[in-house]
Amino acid sequence: MEKTPLIKKVEKTITPMAETMGYEIVRVLMVGIGSGKPTLQVMAERPDGTMNLDDCSRLSQAISALLDVENVMDEAYYLEVSSPGIDRPLTRLKDFERYKGFEARVEIEPGIEGRKKFKGKLLGVEKDVVVSLQTEEGEVFGLPFDHIQKAKLTLNDDLIKAAQQKKA
Repeated sequence: MEKTPLIKKVEKTITPMAETMGYEIVRVLMVGIGSGKPTLQVMAERPDGTMNLDDCSRLSQAISALLDVENVMDEAYYLEVSSPGIDRPLTRLKDFERYKGFEARVEIEPGIEGRKKFKGKLLGVEKDVVVSLQTEEGEVFGLPFDHIQKAKLTLNDDLIKAAQQKKA
């Protein structure tokens, strides 16, 4: 999941403050570059995986103020702070371990055996660097975390049921 220098700078700036407030940064993206005013998207959650509207608002205000004070952004931008959602992106090793047993889509570069896209059940993390995934055909692949370009949980009945149980 390669990051631009600006995204790295934003993450480095906001992460300590977010952690102090009780949040974990899940993902930072800049979208709409070159088409007017870009949007800085920040996904965050509490350590227990929750994030409500008040949390988003509180964190948004803090991030906006901090980025202004630190003069991180060179141009005008929109700021969007959200929760990862039910079919969340998987960006950290601990995400792959936390959601073991659920189905995900994973894209890697370079590929393995000519394959770059995988869909299957997450089996967890091995040796702190390899994400283990079992495809629908029963094949098990060890995907090096450093090669993962994009990963996301697949929205299905099992994921919805788990989310509902967590809320209850």
